[in-house]
Amino acid sequence: MGAVPSTPRKNARPQDTAEYLISTFVGEKSFPLTSDFWNKLLELPFTLQWPNYRVRQACETFVKNNYNTRHLAKILIHLVWSLQESSTTSGVSIDYTKAINAAYLSSVFLKYTIENAKSENFEELYLCLNEDETAVNILRDQNIGRFVMHGILSFIGSTDVSSQTYLLHLELLNFVLVAMSTQLRSGPTPGPKDVHPFIDAAMGQDSALVGLVVHRLLLNYITRPRIPSSGATHSIFSEDGEPGVLHKVGSAAANFVLMPFNYFVSSSGNVSRNPLADNSLLLLLILIHYRKCLMMVEPITEKCEDPLKLDSLVKEKSYFSDNPFYRALESARDVEFDRVDIEGNGHNGPLVRLSFASLFDTLGLHLADEDSVLLLYSLVHGNSDFLEYVLVRTDLDTLLIPILETLYNASRRTSNQIYMLLIILLILSQDSSFNASIHKLILPSVPWYQERLLHNTSLGSLMVIILIRTVKYNLSQLRDVYLHTNCLATLANMAPHVHRLSAYASQRLVSLFDMLSRKYSKLAEQKNEKMLQINPNSIEGNNTVEDMSAELHIYTDFLRIVLEILNAILTYALPRNPEVVYAIMHRQEVFQPFKNHPRFIELLENIYSVLDFFNSRMDAQRTDGEWSVEKVLQVIIINCRSWRGEGMKQMFTQLRFTYEQENHPEEFFIPYVWKLLVLSHSGFGFNIGAINLFPVPLPIEVSVFSLQTQCLVNSSDVLKFIHQSQLTR
Repeated sequence: MGAVPSTPRKNARPQDTAEYLISTFVGEKSFPLTSDFWNKLLELPFTLQWPNYRVRQACETFVKNNYNTRHLAKILIHLVWSLQESSTTSGVSIDYTKAINAAYLSSVFLKYTIENAKSENFEELYLCLNEDETAVNILRDQNIGRFVMHGILSFIGSTDVSSQTYLLHLELLNFVLVAMSTQLRSGPTPGPKDVHPFIDAAMGQDSALVGLVVHRLLLNYITRPRIPSSGATHSIFSEDGEPGVLHKVGSAAANFVLMPFNYFVSSSGNVSRNPLADNSLLLLLILIHYRKCLMMVEPITEKCEDPLKLDSLVKEKSYFSDNPFYRALESARDVEFDRVDIEGNGHNGPLVRLSFASLFDTLGLHLADEDSVLLLYSLVHGNSDFLEYVLVRTDLDTLLIPILETLYNASRRTSNQIYMLLIILLILSQDSSFNASIHKLILPSVPWYQERLLHNTSLGSLMVIILIRTVKYNLSQLRDVYLHTNCLATLANMAPHVHRLSAYASQRLVSLFDMLSRKYSKLAEQKNEKMLQINPNSIEGNNTVEDMSAELHIYTDFLRIVLEILNAILTYALPRNPEVVYAIMHRQEVFQPFKNHPRFIELLENIYSVLDFFNSRMDAQRTDGEWSVEKVLQVIIINCRSWRGEGMKQMFTQLRFTYEQENHPEEFFIPYVWKLLVLSHSGFGFNIGAINLFPVPLPIEVSVFSLQTQCLVNSSDVLKFIHQSQLTR
């Protein structure tokens, strides 16, 4: 591969010409920017198919020679030139072909170079020209990384996606994802020494361009443009009737030496994905969650051999630069309500304007995909206008039903996805109007719920049922305290606004207390037995007792929250919830063991006040024969109307849990987004042996396809996000 083959004959077949030009491109000879070689290379309609070993040989040869040839920098410059030319011409031109080929060629060799880079600052890229070519003065004092990213982002942001531009947009997205994969080579915690030439260059673009790019990526996700038919595009990339650059993959993407992008495998395995929409969303997530770590002026002078302590010192002396892409997403406004700023508020920089209705509907259709869940989280947490829009929608089931169905199938989902969905529900539950409106929306049926038939159940009742079911699943499988906390916090926010909670949901709520109380009692018994068995001087035994005490304390907190949930319903919503009263009366024995518990006394006094009131009303009723459920419930309904809170020992203020993102969210989000791209989207195919950003639990030899299948099972690690999040009351 290192030697340049002889020049092909004048009438050589395109395949022979492609063989020659590619081998020349990776070879030792350096071609100036102005050489006609670049036009020949990029205008050729490639149909060449090389086996993997030849591709690797070509990449190895390219990396070895790039120091002298600087061909990576040069082809990137020609890519931008082709984009600029295509933007100034009307209709389709040869510049589209050149740009697609340049983007694809660059992706192949750039990806290999990044995967195999030995230096921490990616010197192997050599994103600069030799001194004898500086006279060209093409960059106007810009470095090549910034020049390239400006050119590509300008095209993406300013050019509409059409049947003519679709494939170029797709290849540019591919290239940008590859270019930003330098993050995969860094550790999970961003540091000031990390070098990411392309994504840092993207962060340095002006706000107007950033806004255009964010708008285009969101629009691609919403509109989901389809791959143009082969008949409509082949002629663009053909010469003299020869098959064009897209021939081998049915107009999906350029593919002449390698197949690194296989877009047609969905997360569920049976629905075709949309390559442009998927890659647009992934790129947007990478851009908005990136944080550039910078050092303060004063250097670290302390000597420290402990890596953990050194990491802590670096964090104290460093800060993160502002992310313009996140700010653009944060400033996105609905086109329907963006004509005039009624309050006269000023905005920093251009606003991203798009249809919130279309975005809302698109999210509702794709919440089975983790990347869509992450986008929804980013919007409801970061964009107050979108959150407000969601809260005033009357069809909240559009978002909530897919979320609840995914939680119902938690065993088939990653724990990260479950956490993100629970946090979304927690954020929504912070709004009282949301908590009220979900009980007004009645669902005729819930076909995916298998435990029992749910007919004419309110959305709020279904949400209570699924959250309690998630707690039960976590108790038996994941055993994660933060998942419990998020579920209970959401239920607590909902409690004062509960309206006509269904019989089944009410029963599950009381059963939740029973389930946690049995776990508490078992732990208390085990702790007492352990204390009798251990030697007082045993360090290991004492540590075990301390761990059991800590766990017991956690379950005490859980039980108290459930009691507070019940108290909130009884205090603020008892007349509207006879089924809750019935469930408490039916299972009143589960509260008896805790009646004198110091943490629960005042809460249980209120519950027993309610029980005394309704039990006395029951005793006063004369009935023929046995009490039936219907008769008991009828008595409760009648007496709910006369309930005035008699005997309540304490009127509790309404519970309100709020979600707060931790100070270093990048430690979760950057690895998480790249994990979605590398492990869940099989087409990216990054060398997993070169990944330092997150642990890969599979051998390097495993194929990309099997990696996708198995990693979904093994990626249940919690990372640091929930552990570092805060729930405040």
